[in-house]
This record gives sequence, structure tokens and C-alpha cells, in this order.
Amino acid sequence: MKKVTFLGTGTSQGIPVIACHCEVCTSADTRDNRTRTSIMVTSDKTNLVIDTGPDFRQQMLRENVKNLDGVVFTHEHKDHIAGMDDIRAFNFIQKKDMDIYATAEVQKALQREFHYVFAAKKYPGVPLVKLHNIDNDPFLVGDIELIPINVLHYMMPVKGYRIDDFSYITDAKTIPEEEYEKLKGSKTLVINALRKTSHISHFNLKEALQIIERIKPDKAYLIHLSHLIGTHQDLEKELPENVEIAVDGLKIEI
Repeated sequence: MKKVTFLGTGTSQGIPVIACHCEVCTSADTRDNRTRTSIMVTSDKTNLVIDTGPDFRQQMLRENVKNLDGVVFTHEHKDHIAGMDDIRAFNFIQKKDMDIYATAEVQKALQREFHYVFAAKKYPGVPLVKLHNIDNDPFLVGDIELIPINVLHYMMPVKGYRIDDFSYITDAKTIPEEEYEKLKGSKTLVINALRKTSHISHFNLKEALQIIERIKPDKAYLIHLSHLIGTHQDLEKELPENVEIAVDGLKIEI
């Protein structure tokens, strides 16, 4: 049995938005207070995080995470990599480099954004990482196997991941037909639903629900939600019985 913790379920558009006075950004409902999207997957032996957004440090402190075996990235956008600097705390505690799993393109972005981490002569105290290249083949982080799922964020390749019967997709607008084979039989599906109106690079609510209906998981969770999708209380009234709005800190077994 493994556990998934939803570290963050929102986007840079709804944290809340500075100077925005919409219902979500002024909501007293804590379910509407979403940090940037990320999850943590835990087995008896392994603890991994998928994406380290700008809120990574806050999320680790909130969940009282004491050890981390690896970080897996979906893509190179800033709201998914910006917090990587804060893995230095785990370097200090665990006395070892952090294993980072990413495609060649994501690695280029990390080396550009965090050039000091990869310098030939490192400044004392910088994060210490060990890069592992991933492509389309399944790979292991400790005892957790991840199967990459290729999706498109407009024109940008993004990796979703399947772990056992759990499938996770963020920042997607298109799922190539051949990748649906990897999603077959998923009992739990996590998928992005940015807002109700159309968006060039993200599923909107209608599109996300159509994909859920096609995959037919026992349970689906919506993530990467902006303030434009409305309040949790109102949105949940519109959803099918097997679809739930993920909230920061939610924990499920897979």
C-alpha cells in the first residue's frame, strides 16, 4: 500500500491573486487556499515528490516531511521547478545528494535556472543533486515504479506518471491517443482542470470531465485549479459522484 499527499492543488493564477477580489481570493473556506501543484508519494521504504514549485518549502514544513528520497519532474515551467533550491535542507539532514529524475529538456532548464548548483566550483551550502535522465521507459525511485505518460501542454511535452493503479496528469491540454493505453484500468486518476472556459494549454473543467468519463476510474481528483474555476463549495455541486476537488494536504491510499 502507498500513500499520496496532495502538497498543492492550485496554480500561479489563484494563491490568492494579488489585488483580486473575486469569491475565491476572498474566501474564508480554507479549501480555496491552494498552493502550487505537487504531490508526494510514500511507500514503506520510499518518499518521493513530483515537482517542486515555489511553495515547496512551505509544503514540506506543513506536512512535517523529515526525509525525501527523490524528486521527479513533469516539465520545466517555473511553477513546477522554482522550489528545487530548498532540497538543500534534506542534503543537510540526510548527508547525501538528492536524486533528481527529469527529461533532458527539464535538466537543461534546471542547469540554467540553478546554475550555481551545477558549477564546477560550488559555493558552500548550495543544493547537492544527482541527475537521472528519464524518457519513455518505466523507472524506479527506491521501491516505487513510475510509468511516464506523455501529454502536451499546448506544444510543450509534459510527463504524467502512473504508479500502480494511480495516474497523475498535470498541465495538459492533449493526451495522444497511444498514451491512453497507459491509463487503462486506472482506479484513481488525478487531472488538471484550470477553469471553466477554454484555455490554450490546459484542460478546462468540461474537457477534464470528458477524459475522466473515458478512463472511468473509481475515483478522480481535479488539480491545478485557478481562482477562475469558482469556489470549492460551488464547484463540488457540479461534479459527478466519483469526481472530487483535491485540496492541499489531502491524503489518499493507492
